[in-house]
Amino acid sequence: MTSYLYELPTTGAISFADACVDATATYTVDIADTTEARANLRAILKESKRTDNGEKDYLKLVKTLDEYIPKLCGLLGCISNGEISLKSEPVFSWRTTLSSTLFHNSPRLSLPTFSTELIFTLLTYAFALSNLARAVVYSLGRYETERAISDTERKAKDERLAFAVTLLCKAAGLYEYIGKECIAEWDKERERVLSLGMSCPRPPDLSREVVIGLSKMALADAQNLAIRKLLSKAAFESTLTPGPPLPKPHPSPALVAKLHLECASLYSSARSLVKTPGASRSSSKSKLKVPFGKDRSTPAEETGEEVAPELRRYLADEHALHAALAYKWLGVDAGEHGGTNKCGVAVGFLAWARKELEELKSGHGPGGMIGGEREKEMRERRKARVHEELESTSTFLVGYKKMNDTMSFQPVPPQSDLQATIPAGIPVAVVKPFTKPTPAFGPGSVEYIRREAEALELLNADSLADGAASPASPGGGTSKSYAGAEAYY
Repeated sequence: MTSYLYELPTTGAISFADACVDATATYTVDIADTTEARANLRAILKESKRTDNGEKDYLKLVKTLDEYIPKLCGLLGCISNGEISLKSEPVFSWRTTLSSTLFHNSPRLSLPTFSTELIFTLLTYAFALSNLARAVVYSLGRYETERAISDTERKAKDERLAFAVTLLCKAAGLYEYIGKECIAEWDKERERVLSLGMSCPRPPDLSREVVIGLSKMALADAQNLAIRKLLSKAAFESTLTPGPPLPKPHPSPALVAKLHLECASLYSSARSLVKTPGASRSSSKSKLKVPFGKDRSTPAEETGEEVAPELRRYLADEHALHAALAYKWLGVDAGEHGGTNKCGVAVGFLAWARKELEELKSGHGPGGMIGGEREKEMRERRKARVHEELESTSTFLVGYKKMNDTMSFQPVPPQSDLQATIPAGIPVAVVKPFTKPTPAFGPGSVEYIRREAEALELLNADSLADGAASPASPGGGTSKSYAGAEAYY
């Protein structure tokens, strides 16, 4: 029960001093500091590439990005306000980790414009937050089922789980900001450089549909963890006495079903969105690397056939899993609160849930069981959860079937009839909107605003001094009141 594990990108080196002109020498130190902050980001991404998943320091990466992003915003603000100019169009090299290519590697692309740098930096920030949430959850283990855990310890781990939910909601906000704000600006810049004859390919990482899809996936992952937190206390009691009847303090099974339905809906929407770029292409060949230079393709140049297959498989399997769990809890709700008249409905939903879970267990679900080494950990964790949920579902099914066969004698509705009774989902995880940080320097920065305020105060003081020094006219005005005062020809 965890979230998606992103492959982190890497980036090439760049010196902002080589691309920027600071005519007044006001920002020389700030430009150097921004280059240094980016070099620190590049170094930690390279280090992460060489480190095993369990040893990666995602918190350090988040802190490094927290230092770089305000400096990057400061540089962008100076350029847009004309305080810093460009010697030439800067080119940024990034590895596009969401792309699927012919050899299933992550292609490195050289892309122009500062908009590219901002988007890839913010994407990396969102990836790091998601992976940090995943690491937090991994450190908790299956604490809900530990018999020796105290109520205080469980609550402390619930809070850690809530922290992971917050991280994922923050990542969802970042993706939404990129998709709704940054990519529109990048599209304008792309048209500009294409008109100059430059190459500016669009990988899936720079597709609005893909990024909005990632926002929905992060929200679904957050909702998944919120469900786990809701059930943490009941999970221990259900381990001791599995199957019907539910323990009295157990959360409403109808509510749990609706929460899972919302998860399934979000994963389904995300999967549809991330498939959009690949669906529009007819070519079966992938373009691996397009070097910066003259444009040798159409303006709609793309790289990578589609979004990486492990991401699409993850979304397909998570949708199937949460749909099955929704059927399970709808069945439990019918069995617990529907009376003897709903026993057939309970059996129908639980049998449907068991069928879906068995397909996932066998690897015949929508995502299948193919994939590379990076998927192994995610597949193993899902396999363990599916096995656990299959046992629980079977226990409930046996209990309610026995009740129906011996007491209620209700017909089991066909799947089509059950489908018509499924309610809408309920969201509990909400997007945490991303707000650009205050620039570290330049327009909008604390220092810049302070200097402007001081300059305004001096100007006001000079104006007051000039007014006090002017001789008064006989009528009570100043000597400057006549037309053409102080105009000398």
